Amino acid sequence: MAVGAALLLVDFINPMDFDGGERLALRAIRAARQTARLKRRARAERVPVVYVNDNFGDWSANFEAVLRQCEASARGRPLVQLLCPDRGDLSILKPRHSAFYGTPLEFLLDELRVDSLILAGVQAHICILFTAHDAFLRRYRLWVPADCVASETAAGEHAALAHLAEVADADVRPAARAEAPLAKCFAAKKPARAARGQRSAVQGARA
Repeated sequence: MAVGAALLLVDFINPMDFDGGERLALRAIRAARQTARLKRRARAERVPVVYVNDNFGDWSANFEAVLRQCEASARGRPLVQLLCPDRGDLSILKPRHSAFYGTPLEFLLDELRVDSLILAGVQAHICILFTAHDAFLRRYRLWVPADCVASETAAGEHAALAHLAEVADADVRPAARAEAPLAKCFAAKKPARAARGQRSAVQGARA
């Protein structure tokens, strides 16, 4: 039986070299600062940390190559500095928006005996949203801390968080307000992988 949580860091390792990347980078750095604090808590509580990152269309790349590429990018370097992987962290490259689509993530989570996911990363209204939908369909409990995700606009973040709170039963309270241990930071209180109803309001979405 699955018994624990995992922290997924989605697309934080990113060169931000696309249209809108400059706007996103400013908001992503703020989210990354809070996520770095959350990651320290996760490691202290022995919660697995998994980097799930876009391969940016390079099918020959591995995670280390992506990390080096982003470290060499003016916009991506601050994110690498804030969230550089530590020894023992895990990594997966993804080809599309969802961390589950076309990746071994589900097999890894089964090996780790995970039933609850903490999602942090960019962009909230795209890759976080797709990943959370796939996680919900697989009956994982979800916590998407409002201060640990970023989109190019605040409106994009808020819309994604409101949607996930309503249709994916996600807890969206900010990590800065979260109680300890992290395992308590999930809206659903039912047994692991049990069917869940919907929530109608966002809790703690940031301004």
